[in-house]
Amino acid sequence: MDKKKISIVVPMYNEQETVRILYRELNKVSRELVNNEMEFLFVNDGSKDATLEEIKDLASKDERVRYVSFSRNFGKEAALYAGLSNAAGDYVAVMDADLQDPPALLPKMVQMLDSGQCDNVATRRVTRRGEPPIRSFCARCFYKLMRRLSNVDIADGARDYRLMKREMVESVLSVSEYNRFSKGIFAWVGYETKWLEYENVERAAGETKWSFFKLVRYSIDGMMNFSDQSLRISSFLGLFFTVLSFLAIVVEVIRALVFGDPVAGWPSLVCIITFMGGIQLFCMGIMGQYIAKTYMEVKNRPHYIIRETNIISARKNN
Repeated sequence: MDKKKISIVVPMYNEQETVRILYRELNKVSRELVNNEMEFLFVNDGSKDATLEEIKDLASKDERVRYVSFSRNFGKEAALYAGLSNAAGDYVAVMDADLQDPPALLPKMVQMLDSGQCDNVATRRVTRRGEPPIRSFCARCFYKLMRRLSNVDIADGARDYRLMKREMVESVLSVSEYNRFSKGIFAWVGYETKWLEYENVERAAGETKWSFFKLVRYSIDGMMNFSDQSLRISSFLGLFFTVLSFLAIVVEVIRALVFGDPVAGWPSLVCIITFMGGIQLFCMGIMGQYIAKTYMEVKNRPHYIIRETNIISARKNN
């Protein structure tokens, strides 16, 4: 088997407690993958704690540790994109810093890619033990909606944690849109994917940076990035209520002409106007979201700006 270079891309935001724990675990894995060259690429997403200092200390002691540090917080999607853009490996893995993506799975993932049966080994959680019930319920609803509303198939419990061949990485990078949703992009580019299942793992240290409302917003962004069904739903709602309103007018005219029954008082009228106004604002909000995303795309701003790095050929912005 040819010797492969494996890059491990890890976005980090305020992860000073987990940097060294993760490094120790990756070191253990590297001993199992001794026949391969390893690269640990840490992306500091504008952390406000000592994350960068911890990374730089590791880099001074281990030449396998590469890092890029943003000028500010650009978000996880930008950090993933920067990591993939600067990874040099034949195989490239992306994973979270909190060890909820177990590094111990990497040897198995490498073995699966080496077998030639797939181009991408992705992971999914089969349990959500330890998560709040409402969060687990909303997550399952999100995956069901994504499969129904979009043209990408994202498995329930799918993680960003995966190991890809260089060909797939280049394809992901070719999707250079500003509004990124990596789970959808990984599915959209295709390639032969094998799923590796595991049970939920508790965070190793620190606190999650994803609140419930941030996850809801991220989910909405994901659905809008890969589906225009919400616009169609708005159109159908508009058509439905137009027809309904016309029928209501006909009924009221007939009642007044045939039965001499005047239209009922203002409470029902206020309820109808309020309801219709809400539907209109809802549909306008959906259109506004798509217009906002289009606005951000045409501005053509870089996805990120690198302030500091130890990679000589790093792409400073993208």
